[in-house]
Parts: sequence; structure tokens; C-alpha cells
Amino acid sequence: MATQLLLIEDVEDLGRSGDVVSVKPGYARNFILPKGLGIIADKNALRMQARLQEERQKRAAEDRSEAEALAKVIEGATLTAVVKVDAEGHMYGSVASLDIVHLMQEQKSILIEKKNVQLKHPIKTTGVHQIPLRLKEGVEASFTLKVISEEGEQTAPAEETQEEPKE
Repeated sequence: MATQLLLIEDVEDLGRSGDVVSVKPGYARNFILPKGLGIIADKNALRMQARLQEERQKRAAEDRSEAEALAKVIEGATLTAVVKVDAEGHMYGSVASLDIVHLMQEQKSILIEKKNVQLKHPIKTTGVHQIPLRLKEGVEASFTLKVISEEGEQTAPAEETQEEPKE
């Protein structure tokens, strides 16, 4: 026996605002309804559905335009991560998605979320890496990440200042 709900907010892995979905009664009673993410789909709620879908389309258009503007800024950017390496040149640890989020905020003053960074595996080697991002509404961008050792830190700022005027 399933319960029909009209979603008021986007719910991950279930649906978007304005969708009518079928869920198990316990999920509706214990999660969706108490958090105000949806309401029981009756005649009044179904009248609200058209308005919710219009709002969702407006919000999606705004999100897409913001994401495209952010993608233009991010595209072609170069970030530098300084890491510790042992005598043989192997990195201690790795550069993960969360590290990339912090680097983006520190070096470019751009806020992105960890879920936007599309890394399959953490970066465990020094060198130049292309980092793909998936922003809101399917907008994608990528940038270059230079992973250098602490010893190479002295030469990195000189290289970086030469690249910035080109951008």
C-alpha cells in the first residue's frame, strides 16, 4: 500500500518540487511530512501542483544561468595544491574532493560543494590534473589543478604570476 504525496521541495532520489510520487506510508509519515517536504496528494494539493511546477521551472532557469556564469569563471582556471612528499617523491596522503573545494574557496573565492567535484579517485601523484565539475542543472566545467611538492613551492608562485595576465 503506497501513499501519494505532492512534493513541495526537491527530495534527493525521489523527485522534484511539484511531482506527485508514491512512497511507503512509513517514509511519508516519518520523513516527508514532518520535514515539510511534501503533502498528501488530494484535490486541493493537485491544484497546487501547477503553481509548484511553474516555480520549479523559474528556479531551474535561474540556477542554470548562475551555473553557466560560474562555469565561465571556473573554466580554464588553474589552482595549485602544495603537498608533502617523501625522499622518493611519493605523496603523503592525497588531494580529495573536499581539499579541492577548500582550494577553490581560498585561491579563487568561489564557493562550490563537495558533490560538484567529479573525482573518481583522490589524486595521489604530483603534476597537472584536469578536474571536472558538475554544477547545478547539468552545467559542467573543468579546471586545472597543479599538485606540487613543498620543495617546488618556491618556483610555483613565479609560474602562477606569469599565467594570470593571460586569463
